[in-house]
Order: sequence, then C-alpha cells, then structure tokens
Amino acid sequence: MSGIASGSIRFNTDSSKLEIYDGNAWFEIDSTSPDQETGGIRGVIGGGQEPGVVNTIEFINISSTGNVVDFGDLTRKSSLLGACSSRVRGLWGGDYPSAANVIDFVTISSQGNAQDFGDMTDARYNLTGFGNRTRGLFAGGHDPAHINVIDFVTIASTGNANDFGDMVQKGHGPVGTASPTRGLIFGGYSNPDSSRINNIQFVTISTTGNTSDFGDLPVAVMNHCGASNAIRAISAGGSAPSLSDDMNFFTMATLGNAVSFGDLSATKQVPGATSSPIRFVSMGGVTPSLSAVIEYVQFSHLGDAVDFGDLSTVRHSPRPVSNGHGGLG
Repeated sequence: MSGIASGSIRFNTDSSKLEIYDGNAWFEIDSTSPDQETGGIRGVIGGGQEPGVVNTIEFINISSTGNVVDFGDLTRKSSLLGACSSRVRGLWGGDYPSAANVIDFVTISSQGNAQDFGDMTDARYNLTGFGNRTRGLFAGGHDPAHINVIDFVTIASTGNANDFGDMVQKGHGPVGTASPTRGLIFGGYSNPDSSRINNIQFVTISTTGNTSDFGDLPVAVMNHCGASNAIRAISAGGSAPSLSDDMNFFTMATLGNAVSFGDLSATKQVPGATSSPIRFVSMGGVTPSLSAVIEYVQFSHLGDAVDFGDLSTVRHSPRPVSNGHGGLG
C-alpha cells in the first residue's frame, strides 16, 4: 500500500462501503451513531478497588443523568487499567495487583462479560489508554519499574499489541486522551519516586513513533483523571502532592499549556473519567474516603462540576470507556 496517504478515503465497490486508510490497512467508515446503537452515548466502567479489587463492569448514559446499570464482568478482578474504545468496542489492558499483559474487550452497545482480546508487549499496571476509531494505544505504567512503552492495537480485530514508540519521560499513572488525530499523555509519576510530572506529550495516532512535547499542566500531578471531546481535553483531581479538586483544560489541535476550567465537588485522587462530545464525566476516587460520586461539566462552559449520579459502590480507579469520546470525532 505504499504511496497511499494516511486518511485517504475510497469507495469499495465489492462491499458498497466507504473506507479510510490508516497508514497500514483500509477500514470501513462507521455510518452509525451512538444514538442509533444505544439510545445515547454510553460510558462503560471497568474494574477498580472498593477497597478490594473488583471485576465489575457498569454503564451510564452520558447524555442523561442517573446511577450506573450493571453491564457484566471483566475476565479478572483488576484495577489501575489502561482503557480505550471505538464506537463499537471498549478495551482494558494491564492488571493490578499483579502486573499482566492481558487485554479484555466488550461490545459497548450490548451487555455481557468481557472476552480476551490479546496481549500487550509488556506486563504492567497503572498505565493509561486512548485512541480513535481505528487504533487503541496503551502507554506507560509499572512492570514494576517505571516504563515509557507505548503499544497499539487495531480495535476492530483481536490480536496482540505492537510497539508504537516511547514516552519522552518514563512514568506510571499518566492520563491519556485523544482527538481523531492526536493522542495526549499528561501528568503521572516518574523517577525518583517523589517526582510528579507536569508535562503534556503527544503522538499522531495514525503513525508510530515517540511522543513530542505539547506543553505543561499548571502543576505536577499524579493519580488524576482526564477525558476529551474532539477539541478540548480536561485534566481533573489528583495528588499534587495534596489532594486536588482542580480541573484544567487545553486545546488539542494547538500546542500550549493547560489553564483553569473549574473545580470538582471535592478534592480527590484516582478518580476515573470519560466523555461525550458535550460532557466530561468524572467518577469515584479517594477524598480521602472512597467515593461513589459521578459528576460532570459541559466542555463548552467553564465552571464547576455538578452531580450526575452514583457508582454501585464506593470505589477508586474505575476505568471508563465510551462510544462518543473525542478520539471518535
């Protein structure tokens, strides 16, 4: 396929479908929407600790408000996972308390237990995940040393991950999010053990290679959460080193530093976050007591988070995916 530019579109006369080239292969362009598939954009929440590690999968309709509904179970009890999704599938990689390279997946529009997808190139935990319609990436983590490895998979097909490149700074507990073209990795914890990170790094998802510098968060932070629509990314909460309720945002198409957005309802670390094109949704965490709170903001309006509903149990480190996040356009 040499000579074909990534992002090229063609009409396949055999299947009567539009296809897009991601730099490696042709894939059908999704002609459905989350509203057609599920009646709205779903956030599907996997794993976490309450304080024991759980295999719970739950979901919410991000377009409305309310408490979670049971979805199914992961293949194992696990926390501190990396998570990514397309409009069809949600993936979770890694394992805690024992580092593992396993990747699970579910079909977001249905309910049921997760299935085995394949393996990452390295067994690890406390990593992050992000992606677009085609690719899912897993970055950073502990194995148990701090690592800078970035893997990628093609979400539509099962199989083992391949090497994508490296983060410019080793670290565990970073946060990742994406636009349709760019993946952003920000914050985390590096060597020496007291070193929190304020760096924002980025990659171009359709290629492979190491991260480049994007800008900085206002403070060095770990154990935070983040999500995006196609334009804005939000970082929220964490330890800096005291517990934080800060939300900060940056525009993903440009380079630059993050600026203040508003506040969560409480200072907290290790919450989870996901998104629709309209809403950023945060959930769970340690305040320092365990929390079940789900709250949200509108990406287009700076301000403080408001109540959405609750998880089924108090929990930290839930890892949600959605079929309407910023990487999907």
